[in-house]
Amino acid sequence: MKSDFLLAITQLSAEKNLPGEVVLAAVEAALVSAYRKDNYAPGQNISVKVDPNTGSVQVWAEKTVVEKPGDRRCEISLEEARQINPDAQLDDVVVVEATPSNAGRIAAQTAKQVILQRLHEAEHSAIFEEFAGREGDIVTGLVQRIEPKQVFVDLGRTEALLPVSEQAFGERYRIGQRLKVVILDVVKTSRGPRVVVSRSHPGLPRRLFELEVPEVSSGIVDIKSIAREAGSRSKVAVAANQEGVDPVGCCVGLRGIRIQNIVNELNGEKIDVVMWNSDDAAFIANALSPAQVSRVELGDEEVLATVVVPDRQLSLAIGKEGQNVRLAARLTGWKIDIKSASAFEAERLETAQPEAEVAVATPVVAEKAEAASEGELPVEMPVVSEEPVAGVEKAEVEEEPVEALPSLDDTFVPPDVAEVVETEKSRLRFAEDIMTSAPAKAKVQSKKKKKKGDQDKEGKDDTIAARKGRRGVDFSLDDEEGY
Repeated sequence: MKSDFLLAITQLSAEKNLPGEVVLAAVEAALVSAYRKDNYAPGQNISVKVDPNTGSVQVWAEKTVVEKPGDRRCEISLEEARQINPDAQLDDVVVVEATPSNAGRIAAQTAKQVILQRLHEAEHSAIFEEFAGREGDIVTGLVQRIEPKQVFVDLGRTEALLPVSEQAFGERYRIGQRLKVVILDVVKTSRGPRVVVSRSHPGLPRRLFELEVPEVSSGIVDIKSIAREAGSRSKVAVAANQEGVDPVGCCVGLRGIRIQNIVNELNGEKIDVVMWNSDDAAFIANALSPAQVSRVELGDEEVLATVVVPDRQLSLAIGKEGQNVRLAARLTGWKIDIKSASAFEAERLETAQPEAEVAVATPVVAEKAEAASEGELPVEMPVVSEEPVAGVEKAEVEEEPVEALPSLDDTFVPPDVAEVVETEKSRLRFAEDIMTSAPAKAKVQSKKKKKKGDQDKEGKDDTIAARKGRRGVDFSLDDEEGY
C-alpha cells in the first residue's frame, strides 16, 4: 500500500512536470479537506503530514483544554493535556494526534477533486514563472489549431496565442507546422497563464541573427537598430566591436548561407544588412542602399535630411511605394527628403537668381539718380493720370447721330433693270430648262472574249490612227476665220 502511494506521487510529478514536494503538498491539502468533512468539527484546525519515505499519514488536530470535555473532537481534559504538555492549563490549545481509521466515500471524492485542483494551480504557477521572465526570447512551437482571428501554437507545457495583429503579412499557416516565434507578453488569468507570441515583432530578426551568427551572440558584432515591415522587407544596421572584423560579411556569411537561413525562416522576407556609422550623413547614405547617394545635407533645427541622388537612382532610392526611404527613416531616426540631382540644381539656381538681380539693379538705380541730379540725364516728366480729380467734373461732349448705311438688300435698283431680272426669274423655273442634252451612251461591248490575235490587231490600228491624228491637224474654214 505504501509503495503504491509513493509510485502514484512519482507518476503525478512526472506527468505534470512538477517537483515531488509540490505534489505531496497538494495531497496533504486534499487529505485535510477529506478528514475535516467527516471526523472533525467544522471550525477546527487540523493538519496532515505524509512521510515521503514510508507514505504513512498522520493527522494533527487542535483541541481546547477543559475540566470535563463535552465534544471529544475539539476538547480535551486537563489530565490528558498535561500528559502531552506538562505546562498545559485550562483554556489552552493543545495539538493532539488524531488520525482517523478511515474516510468515507464522499471524503475520498472530495480529496480527489482537491488534489486535481491543487495540481492545476501548481502547474499554472510553474508555467507563469517559467515564461514571465522570458519576454522577448525566441521559442519554437507547433501550430495546434487555426481560427479566423488567431492561431494557437503548442510550446510544450502550454499553448501560446498568435493573434492576427502579430502575424506577418502574407504568411499562411498549417496544422503541424513548426514556427519560431517571439514571446511578447505573459498574463495570468483565471484559466491559467496566457502567453502571447508574435511573428511580426522586430525582435524576431534580432534573435534569428543571434542564433545563426556566432559573432552576434558573442558580442563581437552588435546590432544597432532594426526597421522591419513584416513579410516584405527589413533593414538591419550592424557595427563591429573589434578591429579587423567586417560586420556585414559576418552577418551575410560565406556565399550568403547565414542570411539565407534567416530569410527562409521568415518565409522569403528580404533583409538588407547595412553598416552603422556614428556620422549621421554617412549612416543615412548607407541606410538607403542599394541606391547610390551623391550628397546628404542635414538640417540644423529639425531632424530633416535632404538626400541628393542621381536621376537614374531616384526610383531605386525611394523604393516600391516608398518602402526603401521609409525603412531608412525608421532605421536612422531622421526624416529623409530625396531629390534628384537635376531637381536639386534647378532649385539652387532659382534661389540664387533673385539675389543676383537685386544686387545688379540697386547700383544702376543709384547711378541714374546721381546723373539726373548733376544734369547729365534729362529729368523724366511725370505721367499724368487719366483718372478724374476730386472736385472737377469731366466735360460732356455731345455726339451727333450717324446715319446708318443701307444694307445690300436695300440697295437702289433702277426700275428697268428690275423688270428684266424679274422676267428672267420667271423663265428659269427648272434646272432641266438650262441643261443641254446628255451625249448618247456608247454601245456596250460584248462580253465575249476576243482572240489574242484580234486584240493585238485592234491595238495596233488604234495606235497608228492616234499617231496620224497628232501629225496632221485639219483646220476648217470656220476656224481660220475665227482665228
